[in-house]
Amino acid sequence: MSFLFKNSKYLTDEVLMTQIEKGDQQAFNELYKRYSNAMLYYFMRMLKKDKEKAEDFVHDLFAKVIKNPASFDASRSFKTWFYSVANNMCKNEYKKMQVRAGVHNGLDESFAVASSDMSADTKVYQKQFEESLILALEDLDEKHRETFTLRHFEEMSIKEIAVATNKSEGTVKSRLFYATKKLAEVLKEFNPVLDR
Repeated sequence: MSFLFKNSKYLTDEVLMTQIEKGDQQAFNELYKRYSNAMLYYFMRMLKKDKEKAEDFVHDLFAKVIKNPASFDASRSFKTWFYSVANNMCKNEYKKMQVRAGVHNGLDESFAVASSDMSADTKVYQKQFEESLILALEDLDEKHRETFTLRHFEEMSIKEIAVATNKSEGTVKSRLFYATKKLAEVLKEFNPVLDR
């Protein structure tokens, strides 16, 4: 166990999960270190920048890992499985929110602060684009917003998204095409080539 303790950072996610199933706390700590920040940002994007709720979701997500590590099939990609669980948590939350508020809930995207060497005009332009993109994403239906988010913000492959959402790769490609086309139409004012 001491060998694992010293070297868990070199193990794959999948091996860490097999160690977690055996009760290895260090393996869990390493997995948490690898994914907690990424999942916080993911949940913030999916839950309208609600940091408190996002933090609760991160806690609940890792609690699922602790309570039932055997639910993960070690022959598959951990990352894909983990995002699939997180994605299902968001879908369940959307349903609850719609019941409580009677409104359509969408994605609210967090963006990095503009770099300090940008001109004031560029910063204003970027801010306007980001705000417009947030609104445009909120207007997409859940399935297209979800697919676009996983591909462009979580940088998952088509195959990973297909597994995470339990859809065919063709469906994922179709949804991405639709979402990209729709966003391009709405945001054409930010593309001088299209805005002629």
